[in-house]
Amino acid sequence: MLMIKPLLAMVIMVLASGCATERVMTGKEPSHHTSKGFKNPHLTEEDGEKSLWTVMKMRFSSDWADHESGAKQVPRVPVDMAMIENPVSMQATWIGHSTYLIQVNGVNILTDPVFSERASPVSWAGPKRYTSPAIPVEALPPIDYVVISHNHYDHLDLPSIKAIGNDPLWLVPLKNREVLESVGVTNVVELDWWETHEVGPWKFTATPVQHWSARGLSDRFDCLWAGWVAKTEGFNFYFAGDTGYNEKDFIETGERLGPFDLSLIPIGAYAPRWFMKTMHVNPEEAVNIHQDVQSRFSLAIHWGTFPLTAEEPGAPPVDLGKALQKAGLSQDEFLAVPLGSTTRLPARTPVAPPEEPLE
Repeated sequence: MLMIKPLLAMVIMVLASGCATERVMTGKEPSHHTSKGFKNPHLTEEDGEKSLWTVMKMRFSSDWADHESGAKQVPRVPVDMAMIENPVSMQATWIGHSTYLIQVNGVNILTDPVFSERASPVSWAGPKRYTSPAIPVEALPPIDYVVISHNHYDHLDLPSIKAIGNDPLWLVPLKNREVLESVGVTNVVELDWWETHEVGPWKFTATPVQHWSARGLSDRFDCLWAGWVAKTEGFNFYFAGDTGYNEKDFIETGERLGPFDLSLIPIGAYAPRWFMKTMHVNPEEAVNIHQDVQSRFSLAIHWGTFPLTAEEPGAPPVDLGKALQKAGLSQDEFLAVPLGSTTRLPARTPVAPPEEPLE
């Protein structure tokens, strides 16, 4: 009987409706486009596919952590709402999972807003969060821009999207517009990898990451997934979303769009590796991304919220510390902060002008 509820939850998640449409190929599409949707260009088809049977094997044959005690393993501090309402510098507040509030020059940017109790199409089953959002959705300051990485339920949450509403500009990867429009949100821009949208002093670019999409059983890979870069005068921000690691995407992102003043990089949902390696980075690979994209300072996301995988809820920050030490990096360069923390972002180090050659 103990296995019935999680099994039922997974079945519900894969049977939920998706966003599939057949696409006509012209022969000029990028390498990640297919006739049905999209693919990971640096993975074989076998590496990219995960059958329902494989998912069940992962869930029930692995040593699953005690997520019931997860909240005790995740440090938490009260949110300083005075700082949120009157920011005096560039700052970032961890609300939970991959949801961060970035505040720069009077502009508020939200990443992958998920405020619901479950990462699921239904309210009565599916992964249930063991830490509540640091800020309730109704207490958010006015949001200017929202970036969404992909359509999985722990990243694209319709009740949260509906609650935030149509005032912000929503930036999503290709083929995700219809999902937002289903709850009345129409202020949406869809971008392909490397496409850019400029609005005022801000420039948003969708970047390649290694993941997948699905909100149902038959829509796998139909909608695109992406990382995001948001750039304005004096500030360059990278949001990796949800991703596995490869040696091409992140190096190219750093070369084309870096270096970054702040990067949000996932560190959790990585065990067991035989199943998760192609889709979720572990902390050591997260440190690789931090270096590849040329990040001056990074904050950890995608941990401490939902029971998604086998590792202990408190393991990712510990493993991140070990990975930074192994890489010879400062522990202050890439932080896993307590839930609710507002981190004031380090100022750029001025670059000294080259010395005049001696005559």
